[in-house]
Amino acid sequence: MELGISGRRAIVCASSRGLGLGCAQALAQAGCEVVINGRNRDVLEATATALRNASGAKITAVQADVATAEGQAALFAACPEPDILVNNNAGPPPREFRELDRQQIIDGVIANMVVGIELIQKAIDPMIRKKFGRIVNITSGTVKLPQASLDLSSGARGGLSIFVAGVARQVADKNITINNLLPGAFDTDRLRGVLAGAAKRRGIGLEQAMAERIASIPARRIGDPAEFGAACAFLCSVQAGFITGQNLLIDGGAFPGAF
Repeated sequence: MELGISGRRAIVCASSRGLGLGCAQALAQAGCEVVINGRNRDVLEATATALRNASGAKITAVQADVATAEGQAALFAACPEPDILVNNNAGPPPREFRELDRQQIIDGVIANMVVGIELIQKAIDPMIRKKFGRIVNITSGTVKLPQASLDLSSGARGGLSIFVAGVARQVADKNITINNLLPGAFDTDRLRGVLAGAAKRRGIGLEQAMAERIASIPARRIGDPAEFGAACAFLCSVQAGFITGQNLLIDGGAFPGAF
């Protein structure tokens, strides 16, 4: 399918690896100019080189922490008026909710709710002027199916989901869509870190924890970030212009419900 976004400019946050990288790859293959972002310069530059070689697209690498004002400024200096914004940021580490102190709670809400809102604020008015915009927020499947020890991450991402639900309706008539992608278990460093922590607490090995997680998924596998990226690219396409304010769960059937 021709997505109709060749030549569009995209910012993909936290995209040097994992799900963000999957989204950057798919958008680059669709012909977008892509600004990728990460905090580790060596990893970021290696990713940028690989993306250029694989897609031939214009790839700009911005080393920055998107949770900071300086990091956000650097992203928008590289791409002042993005047509596409993919919000993504690392979540807080798994932690029993009784152990959370006030500062940890505030930091989690900033990372997984406030940052997304701030980036949308910066991107939205140029999109309105151009009458085209696609915003995709990478949240989590735990927004719908909460998981113990990820309460802070789930709560903050759920807050972002509700916030943008209203915003999406305010800009829908300007050909701007805002949607959320809710990943389940994907082959990422984040998943392995969460499983490693759970395995340690239970006194089992990582392989056993991974096997148990796979057994809980009807698809009987974990997801490939490229699959996730393809879904993101579709939501950014011209064909998806009538889809907005929605939460797309991509979890191999793990959520036990129809809605």
